[in-house]
This record gives sequence, structure tokens and C-alpha cells, in this order.
Amino acid sequence: MTVIGFHASHEQIAPAELLDAVVLAEQAGFTAAMCSDHFAPWSERQGQSGFAWSWLGAALQATSLPFGVVTAPGQRYHPAIVAQAIGTLASMFEGRFWAALGSGENANEHITGDAWPRKDIREARLAECVDVIRALLAGESVSHDGLVTVDRARLYTRPATPPPLIGAAVSEQTAHWCAAWADGLITVGTEPEQVARVLASYRDAGGRGPVHLQIHLSYAADVDTARQLAYDQWRSNVFAAPVSWDMADVAHFDEACKHVRPEDMDQAVLISAEPGEFVDRLGALADVGFDGLYLHHVGQTQREFLDVFGASVLPDLDVTRP
Repeated sequence: MTVIGFHASHEQIAPAELLDAVVLAEQAGFTAAMCSDHFAPWSERQGQSGFAWSWLGAALQATSLPFGVVTAPGQRYHPAIVAQAIGTLASMFEGRFWAALGSGENANEHITGDAWPRKDIREARLAECVDVIRALLAGESVSHDGLVTVDRARLYTRPATPPPLIGAAVSEQTAHWCAAWADGLITVGTEPEQVARVLASYRDAGGRGPVHLQIHLSYAADVDTARQLAYDQWRSNVFAAPVSWDMADVAHFDEACKHVRPEDMDQAVLISAEPGEFVDRLGALADVGFDGLYLHHVGQTQREFLDVFGASVLPDLDVTRP
């Protein structure tokens, strides 16, 4: 049984409008939600970058949905501040919040002025942050000297039960590495064979807990409009790592995607005008073994997507509550 969640994209939609969208998503039948946490969008065409942690408090209050966020402690955020943010939301909304931790992208993290580290260093830094965050959420007083420094930090506002800290991974290699520390996994993709390999890598390494999949999709009344919408909003996101992690500026992404064609979007986004096709393809992804699918309609206007999926897609996916 798979939970079907709504993904809220802060880099595309202004916070007030995004809050309206997640309320509509719950009314449409989505039973969970998650959001991105960016300082910059992927493209000037997207044009937003609301602060996820402020918005999450409003979204949790405005709905009854459980929520997750994908965030990157270590450079833009000190891990003690991430722990405080997690602890506050989890104490206010017991049992309804989880955080997925990743090593970040240069486009968001370079703002501190610190050098962007190699991937192995970013992963080592993330591992230190996970230990710090876990210890703080457990009520310990923490001092740490390493790739991050913590001096006598202690959280005074904490939930009765620490929320899950989930690993964020795109590749099989990162999923394998996450298994050593994560309470679950979230990955992204549209092809069952590819995401099955990531999931297997996590489980084969001993990975525990729930596993989630974020899916980029584009719906419109005709397929050409749906493809053009994906091309307009999401063509900056077709690049594989390390390009997507290492480019530092919105202008770099916009320049790099000048040679992307509309037909290239089919490799990164589920594109269709037929609700039944979405039912079939999402069902195939659920069958891989994911506990939750989080649907990201890549358009900046969400209402048509929510109306159609609420009426003609979610009922055929046997939606369950967490």
C-alpha cells in the first residue's frame, strides 16, 4: 500500500500560492506532502526561492498532512540550527514531520563564501552533521570539532520522539552509503528499472525504514502543451550529476540548457494528457516497493493538475494514509 504525496516546489511558486496549493492537494485526496529547500531556483524562468522552514510551520498548521523536507546541513545551515528547526516542528506537530538530509548543491550552498567541497568531503561532512543532529534531538549537550564545529549546543525544545532522518540519494552509490546512517531513503526518478536499482542498493547495504520516491510530471489537456510546460519550467533539471551539483549560478543552468530540446524532457519528466497513463506509470513505480510516491507537477499553476488527479488518478491508485 503506497502513500501518494504532493511535492511543493519552492523554487517555482511563491510561498502564499504554494500554501494554497498544498491545502487544495489535501482536499483532492493527497495524504502526505513534502517540499524542497532552496536558496535559488534552477532557472530565471522559475523565479522563486521561499524559505522552506518558515513555510513548513504554516503548511503543517493549515493541513493535517504529514510533511517532509529535503535539506542540506553543513554549509548554508549549521547542523545545530537544522536540529533546532527539526525539533521545533516535530514538537509542535508530533508524528507528522520528517527530514531528508543530503549533501547539497553548489547553487544553494556557495552563498556562504566557503569553497564547494569534493563529493567525498561533502559526504563526510554530512555524516558529522547527522551525528550532531541526532545527539541534539536526543537531548545531549554537543561539542564537536571536525568538518563542522559545534560548541556546547543543547536543544531545550524537542519532540517526545525524534523524527526520522532520511537519506536523500540519486545514485546507487549514494543510496548504498546512506544505508549506514539513515532511517529511510528518498530518491527521484521516472523509470522503474532505474529507481529499483537505487532501492536495491540501499536495501542490500542494510538500509532500513520507509523508502520514498519523488516523481517529476507534467499534465495538461493535450500532450504538446504538457511537454512545452515541462520544457519551459524543468529543462534546467535534465543534467546528471556532477553537473547538477557543481554549477554555482542560475545563469549557468540557463546557459547550459540552451541546447536541450522539448523532446528531451521525456527522459526526466512523466508527460501525458491522459489520466489513465499516469495511473499505469505511477502504479508501476509503486510496484517497485516504495512506501510513498511524491508527485511534483512541474508547472507553476497547480489547480488543474490537482483537480484532474483528485478526480481521475488518485482514486485508481488505491491511496492510503501513512
